Amino acid sequence: MKLNKLLIATLVATYLVVPFALGGNSYVMSLVIASLIIGGVALSWALLGNLGGMVSFGHAAFFGVGAYTSAVLTMQYNVPVFIGLVLGGVGAVLSAVLMLPVLRLRGPYFALAILAYAHIFRIVATEWTSVTNGAGGIARIPTLPTVFDYNFGTHTGNYLVILTMVLLFAWAYDVIRRSPHGLALRAMHDSEDATRVVGVNNTLLKGLMLLVSAFMCGAVGAFNAHYINFLEPDYAFSAVWVTIPIVAAIFGGYRTITGPLIGAVVVYLVDQLFIKNFMPTGHQLVLGVVLVVMIIASPDGLLGMIRRALRKKHAAT
Repeated sequence: MKLNKLLIATLVATYLVVPFALGGNSYVMSLVIASLIIGGVALSWALLGNLGGMVSFGHAAFFGVGAYTSAVLTMQYNVPVFIGLVLGGVGAVLSAVLMLPVLRLRGPYFALAILAYAHIFRIVATEWTSVTNGAGGIARIPTLPTVFDYNFGTHTGNYLVILTMVLLFAWAYDVIRRSPHGLALRAMHDSEDATRVVGVNNTLLKGLMLLVSAFMCGAVGAFNAHYINFLEPDYAFSAVWVTIPIVAAIFGGYRTITGPLIGAVVVYLVDQLFIKNFMPTGHQLVLGVVLVVMIIASPDGLLGMIRRALRKKHAAT
């Protein structure tokens, strides 16, 4: 796998090191979990933007639909929470099916069209009070359950679940990218017309990527609902679930698998642990400046910068 071995070793180590080192600090663990949630959304966004060449401003729709699907099914139909996470992803896939007609659009037209869908779903969640309780939101959403005497509802339990989800999504991303369909998608990213000439069904491939990306984002949204135990439309469909993952993906290097994950962890933790302490309000401005500097200095993100530095060091020795 091209997913570099160093990162795999690092992630495997986090199964052991992070829970033991930080498990007793609820605040830091909550930040780590939040960064992984953003990393999962960033990965799903990069899957669509990297392989399919489609810049989406509408992933908040998948996040929100997944969250509401799992919350409603577990509270009103007694569906087990872990199954609810999967069904949250399925709910997001069904919402993505409604977006398939916009795949014929390109560039900013596609981005704006899918953004409109996100607003439509937010309005539906607000007005469909019999199911979602409207603007009042849904409270007391069940936490992750106890399985084999281990309580996954704790900070450490939540961390292990979201970490596993993100790793599975990264593995799926890598499998897709290495498949013949992934090769066709990468070629389509560079020249959609050229791939159509050689017989590639661009619309079908983009549609499949949209569905896979929606499942990932929806499952992460479902997890978040059971983690925070509360949902309301403005939060579930917030633009935050679009902007921060995009910033994280570009900052880390969205043309890689590991870039969005590293970008999410670095950007979120640096912002919350350091920048926010100096600038309690308006701290996002610093992130914006950092992102602009990164794009100018290293268009392929933080990973690209690190790799160039390592190559220079290797060449000098």
